[in-house]
Amino acid sequence: MDYMETYKYWLADPYFDEATKQELLAIKDDEKEIKDRFYRDLEFGTGGLRGIIGAGTNRMNLYTVRKATQGLANYIIKAGGQNKGVAIGYDCRNMSIEFSEEVALCLAANGIKAYRFESLRPTPEVSFALRQLGCIAGVNITASHNPAEYNGYKVYWEDGAQITPPHDSNIINEVNAISDWNTVKIMSHDEAVAAGLYVTIGKDIDDIYMAELKKQVIHPELCREVGKNMKVVYTPLHGTGNIPARRILKEIGFEQVYVVPEQELPDGNFSTVASPNPENKSAFELALKLAKEVGADLVLATDPDADRLGVFSRDSKTGEYMTFTGNMSGMLICEYLLSQKKELGTIAKDGFIVKTIVSTNMADKIAEEYNVELKECLTGFKFIGELIKRAEDTGVGTYEFGFEESYGCLVGTHARDKDAIVAVMALCEAAAYYQTKGFTLWDQMMNIYKKYGFFREGIETLTFKGFEGAQKIKDMMENIRNNPPKTFGAYNVVKFRDYAKNVILDVATGATTETGLIKSNVLYFDLNDDAWVCVRPSGTEPKIKFYIGVKGTSFEDADAKVKDLTAALMELAN
Repeated sequence: MDYMETYKYWLADPYFDEATKQELLAIKDDEKEIKDRFYRDLEFGTGGLRGIIGAGTNRMNLYTVRKATQGLANYIIKAGGQNKGVAIGYDCRNMSIEFSEEVALCLAANGIKAYRFESLRPTPEVSFALRQLGCIAGVNITASHNPAEYNGYKVYWEDGAQITPPHDSNIINEVNAISDWNTVKIMSHDEAVAAGLYVTIGKDIDDIYMAELKKQVIHPELCREVGKNMKVVYTPLHGTGNIPARRILKEIGFEQVYVVPEQELPDGNFSTVASPNPENKSAFELALKLAKEVGADLVLATDPDADRLGVFSRDSKTGEYMTFTGNMSGMLICEYLLSQKKELGTIAKDGFIVKTIVSTNMADKIAEEYNVELKECLTGFKFIGELIKRAEDTGVGTYEFGFEESYGCLVGTHARDKDAIVAVMALCEAAAYYQTKGFTLWDQMMNIYKKYGFFREGIETLTFKGFEGAQKIKDMMENIRNNPPKTFGAYNVVKFRDYAKNVILDVATGATTETGLIKSNVLYFDLNDDAWVCVRPSGTEPKIKFYIGVKGTSFEDADAKVKDLTAALMELAN
């Protein structure tokens, strides 16, 4: 069926409830809106299923959630994993409670035990819980840092990482194979509980999760000593981080933690921020105001599902609060962990750190400094989780740290996804340590730049919504792929990587090699002077992203180079 036929089917079929039909009738004269809601089914990307809440096949609603769950259930049964169960979590977003309940009841109707959290929990705790419980899979209802109109459906496999090939394509094939909505199974809550197929989880998992996090503390005595007086302002941005972040800091010794009161409680409308994204400085407005009032040393914010962490710290020279990019905070934690482990002699002989292809090249220098291997993977923390699993399965390599530029990292292997709760803990420990040396975290970041070089990065994102937007993004990627530039501003292209074709082209010699990674619609340009450019469509949003990296002779020089290279790249985009 085309989009209009599908629209009419939803209006006519008694399977869909009256509220859904009334919502759809309200747009009966808006063909563009009908097309956007029905021209496709939501697809799994780097973060799973994600879309705007509303009626339609291209929206997040009870029916698309049920259908996705039925497809997941079919795949689990074919894989012989139905006896292991599925862990289910959810965040603060509108409809998250309802969607997570539908997931549990659909799984139960398929004979698969559902372990559903009693209330909202961070994404990394869902990754942790499914492994703790021995589940075949996990589902978390969240749209991460997206605006309030979005919700999403993240799927994890038994290793605790978000689904990677072939599981991702196999699950979506199962979902797409469902042609009759009436074949999706469902049962009542009471029936599911009575059958022993619906189990509520909570405190027991919380306690074990917290115990695992505390194992990552390197200097517990120092945390207790300095933590008595070090002031930390924290905001969960209305999300899931409030209770676990405060708990872990309290238990390791940080007594002066101030939570932004206006953003403490869950709020699916995120009423105090334009967007609940700690990458945006505007999200810190209330936190910085509180920080100035109390004289905080450190300002932290987690996104709604608490897998990303934003950071501000004082510059001791100016007294101003300075913002960190995800690359900066990642490298700060990495340098702290490895430097302290080196002193203690606890870096594994076969240790490795992981970064994604769009993350800072400073990671290469840190790996070299501490004699650990640097592994590189595609965008998406699931690929970092995959590398952790591979090392454990083969007994080759010991994971030390992994991060991505989008404000996410993982200390330890308790989870297989980025974990802002453990990052909060690690950064506060690092801040306490450097305070004993007379440095703020910002001062230490400047020391790191002086040690390894002034690596700076930038990102530009263009949004093109709807069917026409998706086609425009596709055309832009194909045009760059088929007509790759040889220069970007003052930089020359040294190598051109086309991950969709699994080819790296040496521009000077014409020689080609393989990328060594799975195929993905990503284009990457290695430039001279340690610079680079990468272009990729988002896997979860109607966006195309342009990433850049440079190396400068100073902080200011690097930022100027970022600005110039960004301008050159945007000329290409236009």
